Amino acid sequence: MKATKPGTTIKPNERIDIELFDQWVDNLTSAEQEAFNTFAEETYSVIECFLYARFLGYRGSIIPCELWVKKLYPKPDHRKTLLYEVEEMQEDIRKLREDVDNGIVKRDAGVARIASMQKELRGTIAQIEQATSGRDRKGLLMAGADRAIRELMSIFKDDPIEIPLEEASMSVWAKMQFEEG
Repeated sequence: MKATKPGTTIKPNERIDIELFDQWVDNLTSAEQEAFNTFAEETYSVIECFLYARFLGYRGSIIPCELWVKKLYPKPDHRKTLLYEVEEMQEDIRKLREDVDNGIVKRDAGVARIASMQKELRGTIAQIEQATSGRDRKGLLMAGADRAIRELMSIFKDDPIEIPLEEASMSVWAKMQFEEG
C-alpha cells in the first residue's frame, strides 16, 4: 500500500476532526500551504475550499474542511442578509397597505409607494437568485474539473507525462478559481 501524508485518510468519506484537517494542512509543502490558506481566506465558498483541498490530496469529508474554514476564516453570509432584507421589505409593504386601508396614508400616494417598494423587492429577490445561481454554477464547474483532473492523474500515474500534467492541472485550477462565476 502506498504511503500517504499523515492526516490523509484512505477512505474518501471517512470523517476526521478539525485538528486532523489542520494537521493535513500543516503537512502540505510551504507553497501549497500558502496557496491553500490564501484561497481559503479570499473565497466565500466552503465547497471551493474543499475541492481545492481534494485537488491537493485531501481524502476526507467536507465536514472537517468546513469546520476548519469557519474557524479560521469566518465568512459573512450575504445571502442570509439579503433574505432578511426581503422579509423586512415585505413587512413594510404590508404595513403601508394597512395604513392605506385605514386612511392614514392617502390612497394615491400609498399605491405609488407600494408599487415602488414591490419593484425594489423584486430586484432584491432577483439579486439573491442570481448570486445563488452563479455560486452553484461555479461550484458545479469546479467539481467537474476536479473530477476530470483526478481521472487524468490516475490514468497517467507513473507515466512520464504525470509531472507536466500535474503542473498543467494546477494552472487550470488557478485560472478557474479566479474567474468570475
